[in-house]
Amino acid sequence: MRPAGPRPPRPDRRMPQRPVDDGPRMNDQIRAEKVRVVDADGEMRGVMTVREGIALAEEYGLDLVEVSPNADPPVCKVLDHGKYKYELQKKAAEARKKQKVVDLKEVKLRPGIEKHDYEVKLRNATRFLEGGDKVKFTMRFRGREMAHQEIGMNLLKRVKEDLALLGKVDMEPRFEGRQIMMILSPLNAKV
Repeated sequence: MRPAGPRPPRPDRRMPQRPVDDGPRMNDQIRAEKVRVVDADGEMRGVMTVREGIALAEEYGLDLVEVSPNADPPVCKVLDHGKYKYELQKKAAEARKKQKVVDLKEVKLRPGIEKHDYEVKLRNATRFLEGGDKVKFTMRFRGREMAHQEIGMNLLKRVKEDLALLGKVDMEPRFEGRQIMMILSPLNAKV
């Protein structure tokens, strides 16, 4: 037996949502009254109403596609809408492929670091900077090490001097709780 009271909504009875418009407007979707039309051969046909533009596109058996909606009047081309969307997707994918994502790599140090360990950390930071990534140096203090904060600051100054040819300081060494942080970014990032 069902408890008294209003029935909870069923999850499968959702309202249909409007399809997401993910591309340039075409034919009857164009909102402007007058548009500048370029025909399928690439020739400028001049300013005309949207109806005249659609009629011209139908003569070619193609669509009237709004390619520059922010112009005054908007620029529309007579072309195959599916092919145009495909070309835009290809261009976007190519642009994504070429862009370099800059990562933030972290190198952790301690105030009492030995010479060889320091050189290993420096070599890793050099590799990160040459790869085009930013490097965050973290100097962590434990217990009584907090009494000798100048050791940590001097070590980070040394790191800054050793990497001066590869990177520039984005964030100067500063305290955050029990640690000092400094961020270097590459001078010339590889693309």
